[in-house]
Amino acid sequence: MQYYERTTGCGLINEKYLNKEVKLAGWVQRRRDHGGLIFIDLRDRSGVVQLVFNPDFSPEAHRLAHSLRSEYVISIKGTVIERTQETTNPEMPTGHWEIQVLSLDILNKAKSLPFSLEEADQVDEELRLKYRYLDLRRPSMQKKLSLRNDINFLIREFLQQRGFYDIETPILTKNTPEGAREFLVPSRMESGYFYALPQSPQLYKQLLMASGVERYFQIARCFRDEDLRADRQPEFTQLDLEMSFIQEKDVQSLIEELFTLIMKKIFNISLNTPFKRLSYNEAFSIYGSDKPDLRYSLTISNFTPLFENTELKFLRSVLDKGGKVGGVLLQGKQLSRSELERWVEKAQKVGAKGLLWMKIEEGGKIESPVQKFLSEDFYEQIKTICPKAIPGDILFLVAGQYESAWEILGRLRVQIAQELQMIPEGIYNFCWIIDFPLLQYDKDSDKWDAVHHPFTAPQEGWEDLQPDQMKARAYDIVLNGVELGGGSMRIYKPEMQKKIFDLLGLTEQQVQEKFGFLLEAQELGFPPHGGIALGLDRLLMLLTNSKSIRDVIAFPKMASGHDPLMDAPSKVDDKQLKEYGLKIITKKPESK
Repeated sequence: MQYYERTTGCGLINEKYLNKEVKLAGWVQRRRDHGGLIFIDLRDRSGVVQLVFNPDFSPEAHRLAHSLRSEYVISIKGTVIERTQETTNPEMPTGHWEIQVLSLDILNKAKSLPFSLEEADQVDEELRLKYRYLDLRRPSMQKKLSLRNDINFLIREFLQQRGFYDIETPILTKNTPEGAREFLVPSRMESGYFYALPQSPQLYKQLLMASGVERYFQIARCFRDEDLRADRQPEFTQLDLEMSFIQEKDVQSLIEELFTLIMKKIFNISLNTPFKRLSYNEAFSIYGSDKPDLRYSLTISNFTPLFENTELKFLRSVLDKGGKVGGVLLQGKQLSRSELERWVEKAQKVGAKGLLWMKIEEGGKIESPVQKFLSEDFYEQIKTICPKAIPGDILFLVAGQYESAWEILGRLRVQIAQELQMIPEGIYNFCWIIDFPLLQYDKDSDKWDAVHHPFTAPQEGWEDLQPDQMKARAYDIVLNGVELGGGSMRIYKPEMQKKIFDLLGLTEQQVQEKFGFLLEAQELGFPPHGGIALGLDRLLMLLTNSKSIRDVIAFPKMASGHDPLMDAPSKVDDKQLKEYGLKIITKKPESK
């Protein structure tokens, strides 16, 4: 058995080690043979340092160095020396020093890799995920893992100092209708019965408030059997917390304080608090989204009054059906007519039936495909809606029913900002969205659903309102157009909870089967409480400028839900199925 030790890390070599002996271990990143001298870049978690094998200094180590290849695992002993001025590498933190190697041990060899680590960003993602342990060796990925660790530690320290208990809740739990589809786990001991993997620890953390814990948190694993996308995985991590005897402002102030600490301590970025607050209706009317990106303007305005007497048939038909005309004013960008026409096609790709553009020219004239239908003073009319409109500006208009038209304008707003490079870099713009609807109507099932979850408390006076008018005591926190998380004040009185269940169309039997334990807890001294859950994967994705949360999770699934590394999900044999009382009726297609 080979014996080896390390006295420091490769990336930690500095002037204090000059002319001293060190022992290092790591992976061969690169080998360069310069005739008499052999240079090796040795990498470990801390960074990279250059090794020098000189036949005059150590013939045996030099001889063995000829056999080294990329990703060999080695240990060395040598002396830290200063590089000459012409060989200094200012791009490397250790670029002023190198190790004159005295002895070398090869701890393990490596075959040719399935892809080059230095070119991994150009490699097919499925191949990278199949060999994720190789992908994670890259310094860029190591930095993301390190950042994740630092933020998790900071969160724990922050909440411990404020009296929170870190409490784990069960992974095998009860199937409850809370929104997203759940993963089911068959019980071998009770055939025909199933556990569910938790979408979140929602009910458990509320029960912890009934337990007198008062302040709970958990960096929790959560599971949702949903269609995947760049910011969604079947299993993910969230910061989950709950507090008793508080109001909305207490949760929001705590989270603002936490994010201010993270951004300052880790990135040396100062945040302005309190964060901007927008009601759901305000955010949607201005940005066409309940998770607006506030780093750029491009706000949406209602231009319906300008077309009340229009003779344009396609607009007339929309307005006669109660629809509206919304628009975004683009300023400071010069677009040709052909470029403007291409934006019509792009708008159709994000759901628009059409896009009407108008370009304000010098003298207030309007260039547009429909300019002959516009009055001579149309520019002045535009200024009644957008007072800052000037010649050179471009107006994009979409007509339709309010919600659908504004959603399209919201998507178009984001696409315009991205393609025309209007989004400033290095800006982190947090905001709170409040005053959400309590319920939303599902036409397919012909019933009301909870916008957040069935345990969200309604705002005062809700009993005197129609379901579509009720507001929730809920709040989402948004960063740069991405929802980081959401929370609410919870229902703690059984009478209110039963009425909400009734609005959701749950029968008494369904309520008792699914939530009987909760109602009973509410009858045994349940304190007022509220909390929030924050998506740590999404936060790290934004803070590292990653394209997907897969880039900040150690072992993620592909967009299809498949894990190429473990080849999961996988089949089980008939014997195992029989033990669980299961039988496959429709097999999953073989192709993945």
